[in-house]
Amino acid sequence: MSSPQSIPPAGVPESGGNAKYAIVALLLVLGAGGLFYWRSRGTQEPPPPPPAPVASASAAATATNPLLDDIPPPPPADTTPEAGGPKVVYVAAGGGCEGKCVGTAPPELGQALAVRGNQARRCYNQALAQDSTIKGHVSIAVRIGPSGNVCSASVAGNDMGTPAVANCAANIFRTAGSYPAPRGGCVDATVPLSFVPMGQ
Repeated sequence: MSSPQSIPPAGVPESGGNAKYAIVALLLVLGAGGLFYWRSRGTQEPPPPPPAPVASASAAATATNPLLDDIPPPPPADTTPEAGGPKVVYVAAGGGCEGKCVGTAPPELGQALAVRGNQARRCYNQALAQDSTIKGHVSIAVRIGPSGNVCSASVAGNDMGTPAVANCAANIFRTAGSYPAPRGGCVDATVPLSFVPMGQ
């Protein structure tokens, strides 16, 4: 005769049979909790984006060179023949800073002088804050030495009626540090600047 199977008392689980179900149930509870947490975090509104910077008339276009970040935009196009921003006119193309300059200017020198011409707009903006009717043209004569050093920078022409803007502009060229070095000696350049209020 076969022995009858014994039935365990009530409340005592069979050995090993329910353990796997308990682990599966625990994993389901953890998964549901994780899903709930993820969904509740996803429904929160993201913080608002920072406000876009507002371009002002005196702010420069976005520049990648931190030394050029404070350069104001060039003056607006003018209907006079000198329109289009500062143009560099080389007076003479070797020696040092003394005597006649016979060097040859590299293309980068014209670009560097044009950048300084755009920086001179700060001088005009300061004067414009004091007198809203001021406008005119200024020419700056710059002599660049054979090593790119500034030999001199002076006012060559000024029809603005006040020397303050012209002298400030000459000082910007004078204190610029160094420029791309000319080949074969020094170079004389004249940088014409046109100053009119923005929007005119």
